[in-house]
Amino acid sequence: MSRLPENFADLVEHWTLLPGETNLLVGKHDGPTKLAFALLLKFYGRFGRFPRARTELRDEVVEFVAAQVNVPPSDLGFYAWDGPTIKRHRAEIRRFFGFRTFTVADFDKLTDWLAGDFAQRVRRPELVREHFLAECRTRQLEPPTPGQLDRLVASALAQGGESVAARVAGRLDPGVLGRLLGLVQTGDDPDGVDGKVEDPSLLRWIKTAAGDVSLKTMLDEVAKLEAIRAFALPEGLFNDIAVKVVAEWRHLALIESPSHVRRRSVPVQAAMLAALLVARQQEITDQLAQLLISTVHRIGLRAEKKVFRQLAAEFTRVGGKENLLLKVADAALRRPDETVRQVVFPLVGSDNLRNLAAEFRSGRTAIQTKVQATYRESYTRHYRQGLIRLLDVLEFRCENSHQPVLDAVKLVCRYADDAQFTYYPEGEVVPRHRGLAGDWESLVYRTARGGSKRVVRAIYELRTLEALCDQLRCKGIWVAGAAEFRNPEEDLQPDFAERRREHYAALAKPLDATEFIEQVRAEHEGELAALQDALPGLGFLEIVARGRDGAIRLTPPRSGGRAAEPGTAQADDRAAVGRGAADRRAEGGGAALELPGHHRGDDREGGRRGRFPGEAAAVRARVRHKHRHPGRGGRR
Repeated sequence: MSRLPENFADLVEHWTLLPGETNLLVGKHDGPTKLAFALLLKFYGRFGRFPRARTELRDEVVEFVAAQVNVPPSDLGFYAWDGPTIKRHRAEIRRFFGFRTFTVADFDKLTDWLAGDFAQRVRRPELVREHFLAECRTRQLEPPTPGQLDRLVASALAQGGESVAARVAGRLDPGVLGRLLGLVQTGDDPDGVDGKVEDPSLLRWIKTAAGDVSLKTMLDEVAKLEAIRAFALPEGLFNDIAVKVVAEWRHLALIESPSHVRRRSVPVQAAMLAALLVARQQEITDQLAQLLISTVHRIGLRAEKKVFRQLAAEFTRVGGKENLLLKVADAALRRPDETVRQVVFPLVGSDNLRNLAAEFRSGRTAIQTKVQATYRESYTRHYRQGLIRLLDVLEFRCENSHQPVLDAVKLVCRYADDAQFTYYPEGEVVPRHRGLAGDWESLVYRTARGGSKRVVRAIYELRTLEALCDQLRCKGIWVAGAAEFRNPEEDLQPDFAERRREHYAALAKPLDATEFIEQVRAEHEGELAALQDALPGLGFLEIVARGRDGAIRLTPPRSGGRAAEPGTAQADDRAAVGRGAADRRAEGGGAALELPGHHRGDDREGGRRGRFPGEAAAVRARVRHKHRHPGRGGRR
């Protein structure tokens, strides 16, 4: 139940006897009877029910009401909490408020009402209970006992779950339904639908998570996605089903053994397994998109490492290069008719010449050329098979601005089986995109004998994959059927507009944009004011004119220890500083902006609490400075 008020303002608001209520006390001359009746009356008006025992009435409430009826608070101990007197008082109070008791017919009617809508969308018993109690007040019904309430909520949740599961199962073709149920059936199970029993290992395989980034993982996940798609579940199967309900079914199907799933009704089995397959299809699609990005990144990273290892093995930096080159030039001019071995080698030495050549070969252009060549070789020899399979199974979509990249992907897929051809055929329209610009253009396009430009397929495919991954990261291109890489327009829940008020309440955000902006502004002003007031006592922090290193300057930490902290006396001297901002937060300003599990009193850095007003703001400023300038200073 809700806790009774403890402060005087709440006592005045909720426990003051009004003129119409004091008329009910006329004729009740007995002290205990008058006090108990007044308490029952105000309690019922506040909570819509009667107290179940004396312990639900706090002492400050009893004293406040007793003062209004001129009865000592101790007289409440003489009142009988069972018997004909309290029954007569309850009936009189119900008539006054227009309420009636909860009947068996009400139990059935409200159970059906909950199961018909709310219990199909919300599966948490405490939320269903709260919604039910609010409806009881609207219908002027006295709530049932706690035991009856628990049974009613459990019944509504069970009926709601069966109803929504039956709705989902009714959308499945008999063949699809049979295959789904076959995932948890055994070969000798007489209840198998149409005798279609799937391999028991199929469900276990679908549940398994992806492995490390590798070609084998890529091919395994592609096969898993194709196996799920083979069930041919209808598109939009769960469009009108609450996201949390689908997530609950998916979770149950994931953790329960097939024998436990078979104990449930057929509609619930079908809904659970369908939710699992739809969720796993989305998850595997996301994993494949992430594998695509990681693999393309790995190809380039490994190519760079391989080239630098090769260059480092043959590279020795030569000192005094200018003097050596001057000697070579001078000797060549003085004795131009003699051989290099006779003129140059005695002056410079063959080892110096060899190292000098290796050093110049390791320049930027040479390194880039080697990296590009290794990049191409790694792709064509190992990763191409898996990446082409990913392009086949994933469906990419975008707005018109990124269509050239998708056109290039279609071209790559169209010629995927013709690996023996180095160039695309003449006359083929090859889309241009941003991935072909810069240093790669000279490798992608080769000039033929007749002067026409030919496109090198391997390099073009690589650069197309790079451009595709870049757009996947920023959601310029999305993947159909994915969750993380979905269309950005689908980020909001489908029923967000219809249930806007409920969603905003769940987010703890106001519906009015102006109110939200004012909360954010008040939050910022309060924190900045607290920081400003605390600055004189923060010897390690200084605010200066904004320059190249920002406006926040921190003193270097002490060697081998923590930086100096403000002393206790300073904290005591400034105990009142910033209290206005703290009071505003205590009154609710900005309360809706807190994240779940985050408490303002727990602002920390390295597990340390703010010990004086404004220190939390200073710590946050210091953390932001660290993130903006990594490597500057140590732990404070």
